[in-house]
Amino acid sequence: MRHCRWTSLPGVTSMVSAGAMSASGNLMDFLDEPFPDVGTYEDFHTIDWLREKSRDTDRHRKITSKSKESIWEFIKSLLDAWSGWVVMLLIGLLAGTLAGVIDLAVDWMTDLKEGVCLSAFWYSHEQCCWTSNETTFEDRDKCPLWQKWSELLLSQSEGASAYILNYLMYILWALLFAFLAVSLVRVFAPYACGSGIPEIKTILSGFIIRGYLGKWTLLIKTVTLVLVVSSGLSLGKEGPLVHVACCCGNFFSSLFSKYSKNEGKRREVLSAAAAAGVSVAFGAPIGGVLFSLEEVSYYFPLKTLWRSFFAALVAAFTLRSINPFGNSRLVLFYVEYHTPWYMAELFPFILLGVFGGLWGTLFTRCNIAWCRRRKTTRLGKYPVLEVIVVTAITAIIAYPNPYTRQSTSELISELFNDCGALESSQLCDYINDPNMTRPVDDIPDRPAGVGVYTAMWQLALALIFKIVITIFTFGMKIPSGLFIPSMAVGAMAGRMVGIGVEQLAYHHHDWIIFRNWCRPGADCVTPGLYAMVGAAACLGGVTRMTVSLVVIMFELTGGLEYIVPLMAAAVTSKWVADAFGKEGIYEAHIHLNGYPFLDVKDEFTHRTLATDVMRPRRGEPPLSVLTQDSMTVEDVETLIKETDYNGFPVVVSRDSERLIGFAQRRELILAIKNARQRQEGIVSNSIMYFTEEPPELPANSPHPLKLRRILNLSPFTVTDHTPMETVVDIFRKLGLRQCLVTRSGRLLGIITKKDVLRHMAQMANQDPESIMFN
Repeated sequence: MRHCRWTSLPGVTSMVSAGAMSASGNLMDFLDEPFPDVGTYEDFHTIDWLREKSRDTDRHRKITSKSKESIWEFIKSLLDAWSGWVVMLLIGLLAGTLAGVIDLAVDWMTDLKEGVCLSAFWYSHEQCCWTSNETTFEDRDKCPLWQKWSELLLSQSEGASAYILNYLMYILWALLFAFLAVSLVRVFAPYACGSGIPEIKTILSGFIIRGYLGKWTLLIKTVTLVLVVSSGLSLGKEGPLVHVACCCGNFFSSLFSKYSKNEGKRREVLSAAAAAGVSVAFGAPIGGVLFSLEEVSYYFPLKTLWRSFFAALVAAFTLRSINPFGNSRLVLFYVEYHTPWYMAELFPFILLGVFGGLWGTLFTRCNIAWCRRRKTTRLGKYPVLEVIVVTAITAIIAYPNPYTRQSTSELISELFNDCGALESSQLCDYINDPNMTRPVDDIPDRPAGVGVYTAMWQLALALIFKIVITIFTFGMKIPSGLFIPSMAVGAMAGRMVGIGVEQLAYHHHDWIIFRNWCRPGADCVTPGLYAMVGAAACLGGVTRMTVSLVVIMFELTGGLEYIVPLMAAAVTSKWVADAFGKEGIYEAHIHLNGYPFLDVKDEFTHRTLATDVMRPRRGEPPLSVLTQDSMTVEDVETLIKETDYNGFPVVVSRDSERLIGFAQRRELILAIKNARQRQEGIVSNSIMYFTEEPPELPANSPHPLKLRRILNLSPFTVTDHTPMETVVDIFRKLGLRQCLVTRSGRLLGIITKKDVLRHMAQMANQDPESIMFN
């Protein structure tokens, strides 16, 4: 039995290609050129990948044939071929520039909460002290040019009144930044909120969300991203930078007709733009390409892989040229460890992987429960108030603890760092042996001092605070990324575990587990490495990334030789998290919002058939169809008015129900409208026909309307006994909008993408209506 086949009809002209109407051919005989808006899609609808592919093939064939006619046409064909690379170049340049500007602005505004530079108020704390000649090694972060608010307003740097004033200024600046951000988003660009990755994934799967990648969204998201990160909220800028880069991709693709008129081709550009976004977010061009391939892209041909690599390269080069961190590196977290890892350390690394998986599960479930509550209660009506309250709580609790007061990126950088002789962090307050004569880069393990123990309990409090506050922060009506908070949670847990193992090895070096690799006076445990592994584990637990995560982490830190620990932690965290549920945070938010997204990772193993899912079902009205030569314009207009279907099957007659093709609703409306305006004699009782030759009509009949050119003569069909497992696979891999169900060439029903999603939800004992977009 054939489970699926292409419906083919004799006499189809070469003007119509398999899978779609010709993009280059005229859509109605009486028009010299296609009418406007044909081939476009309405908002919140799914594109037809097969048709878009076919239209691009026709366009390319036409350009190739014309290129042989003249030199000018040949040059135009070359320009068309190179337009993709030009778009990638422009995306990389703009994404890298915006990322650099965001990094510099965040650095300045974060420091503004604590003080101001007297020589130039636009300098951050670090930039201000660069120019000072009065800084010393011990107090290299202090200089007369930089004054805290208490020094500026009260002329006091110590004491209760100075502390209270600094505390109040910290809270007021945080509230001001957060209020400005949520107000801008609410008034000018509602789509600028969130991380954007769930929506990007949905858009790349073929869903249309007009304005989500628009110019206003790009502008507001860039500005508000600086504000919310500077406010000190538990969120990051890395996820939203993917959205920003995709906005850049959408803008530049609209300048070239090759992409602006083909939604399928546009999505190839957006896939590459997502890679550029991760490239500038983490300084990881290869990781960006793999992230786009593994996590966000739906259709990723080899050509897109090369172009993604080029866009990520240009973006990374642009960011490196701007040098926002002032360290000649692409990222803030670059580390250089001087000690190899040992096989026995795999056990704590795997334990960190377990912690990451448990954290990912806890966060996803709690955050989705809170977001659902926000959607279904009065809480959702006051997004500005919610942001203000969460910001106030965050600032009030964060200020007293030095590890929550500083920006999350600086916290992660401090946790990743190895303790060298030049480090002044509390985490490096070890008791030194005065007789030590080792070189600087090989400092042995030492007993922890008071500062380390103080840092440990402060980190423990910071960890609990971060875990709780991030649940309530992610999903508010502001730009909010999840990469950095997740990494911070893992880095804090990892650093504490690393210090624990280090001290255990120091005090019990005669234990059998330490005897072979941790002799007295040796530098054998690197706590910063544990922080790095913990960060990877927690990020993997939340997002369920694996390959791209490991590559991003070693590009992010430069720790190439620590790939095995990172892999062990990433795989363990994914296994543990998957044991409690297959959904990562982005898939969970896609389902929460009801986006029609068919995840390639989901498995469908139920024994149902196409006939169990197709519409109409028993007891429902018959399928709304068009006949090939017996319906009037008025009949079709009435059918369109009374239904909201995206298209209608065309059959020979209602008696035979033999399938001819499929007509899209939007194109029917446009065709009738244009025919009434431009063709004389078309009235309500004009016969509409989809055949090659017009039907025989009485002499006094009005002019008929021929619409065969808008008809898809090869709609995808399956038989009623096709297993739904096969149907689901077809929808995923071909990106179909709908599939017609037939038996022996006779039309029985239709299966749409939403029908498939409803059925999958039903089989998983979920509410079928939960997949409806809201």
